[in-house]
Formats: sequence, C-alpha cells, structure tokens
Amino acid sequence: MLAYITRRILATIPVIVMVGVVVFAMLRLTTGDPAAIMAGDDASTEQLEQMRHSMGLDKPIYVQFALWLMQLLQGDLGVSLLSGTTVSGMISDRMGPSLALALGTITLTLAVAIPLGMLAAWKQGKLLDRAIMTFSVFGFSVPAFVVAYLLIYLFSINMGWLPVQGYKPLAEGVWSFAQRLVLPVMALSAIYVALIARITRSSIIEVMGEDFIRTARAKGATENAVLMRHALRNAASPILTVIGIGIASLISGVVVIETVFNLPGLGRLVVEAVLARDYPVIQGLVLLSSLVYVLINLAVDILYSVFDPRITY
Repeated sequence: MLAYITRRILATIPVIVMVGVVVFAMLRLTTGDPAAIMAGDDASTEQLEQMRHSMGLDKPIYVQFALWLMQLLQGDLGVSLLSGTTVSGMISDRMGPSLALALGTITLTLAVAIPLGMLAAWKQGKLLDRAIMTFSVFGFSVPAFVVAYLLIYLFSINMGWLPVQGYKPLAEGVWSFAQRLVLPVMALSAIYVALIARITRSSIIEVMGEDFIRTARAKGATENAVLMRHALRNAASPILTVIGIGIASLISGVVVIETVFNLPGLGRLVVEAVLARDYPVIQGLVLLSSLVYVLINLAVDILYSVFDPRITY
C-alpha cells in the first residue's frame, strides 16, 4: 500500500511541472502586453521599454521561465498588474467563500446522492426508483444558474426566508454565515447529486448480481448489511471516479454560482482578472485550480486502493 501511494505521489510531480510550463507558455503567447497595461495608454515608447525591463519581459523566454519558476518555488505568485498587491494575498483573501461553498456542496452531495442511489438500486423498477431517476435526469439537465434563480425566486423573493445575495464570514455568526450559503450550496450541488446518485444506482445494481452477494444472503446477512458492507464497497471504484470528477469540476461551477449570488470568492476573482487582463492573477488562479485537480485525482487513486487492495499489486 505504501509503495503504491508513493508511486502515485511521484507520478503527480511531472504532471504539476507540465501544468506550470503550459500555463506560463499560454499567457506569454496570448495577445496583449502586460507592460502596456501597467504603463497605461499614455505611456511613451521609452516608458514602455523601461516597464518591460523592470518586469523582465525583455529577457529570453527561457530566462523568464527560470525566474518565474524560482519565484513559484518560494511561494511567490507575482504581483497584480492593477492593484499592485501580491497574487497570493489576493487568493487568500478570496479563499474563504469559495472554500465554504465547495465544502458545503461536497458534504450535501455525498449525504444525499449516495443514499438516494442505494435506495433506487434496492427498489429497482419500482415507483421510488423511477422517481429518483426522474429527479436525476432533471438535476443533470438543468444548468446550475437556472436552479439558482429558481431557488432565489422561491426561498428569497416569494417566501422571504433567505437573503438573495451576499456573504458573511463565520466570525460574524454561524447563522449569518449559514443562511447565505444555503441557496448557493443547493444550486451547485443539484447536478452532482443527480450524477452521483445515478452512477451509484447503476454500480450497485451491477454488483448485486454477483456470486458473493448471493453467498452473503445465503449466510443470513440482512439486506442492509448486503447493501452497505458488500455491494457498496465493491461498487466503490466507479462511484469514487465520478465523485472525483464532480469535485474537480466544482471549479467551473463556483464561477457561475459566485457571480449569481455575489459571493466574493475565487470565482469572482477569476472573472475580474480575465476582464481586466491581469495576467499574474490569472496565472496564479489557473495554477491553483490545476494543483487542486491533480491532488483530487491523487486522493481518488489512493481511495481506490483502500476499497480494493488488488489495485496496489
């Protein structure tokens, strides 16, 4: 097990390096000059050249990459072209709302989707199964922003139970913090609940026909024990795969939901940086999201070996 985990961790290193190379090259090959943005529209040619020299943009591309990599290894993501503040500081300031939204979405998704999928598999072909699958099709088909506006209309405008927009940190009170995250979490988790419930149902139904399930029932195991201890454990691999993909794709969903609910998180920072063409901020956010994606896939690979030790051989 330890050797397998070590191999998987070492395999992520070249992936992270390649991500860094691609991000660096992508921003250097796009149109637009960061020095011109910093210097302003009224800058002269001499001022523009001086700005390019101070930013290191007049050096060969391989020297720029080496300098950028050295800064990156020291935890320095650069400085925003517009605000002049460090990119790492901007990301840390915006991390709270995005992290709260992501953790709330993951918690709600797993708490609802897996039991729903197991229940649908247990009642296969019956009314409850059809109702759950209908919900899954609806949740998977409707975009997250449409669900968000429906929830706003129902719970905020019509009933007046929850605020429409905004964010309050946990330090200002648990209730103020929670009530502003209820609707964003529900809207973002709808598609993932539908997807994971559907995969859970199909995976468990496939496993329920195996010989070891019949053996467990023949030994007198209860239906709950068959589902939880035997079927779910052996159906875990495809479920974990979908969960990993869902968590990784939260990055794109967060951008939309934070815009709809006016949450000052990383998603809003992405939009602001792209509109302002703030290259260091874009670069830092892309690197962060790529690192999160790689770490999620690493965690899923490790969990594979926990549920199925045969993978380590």
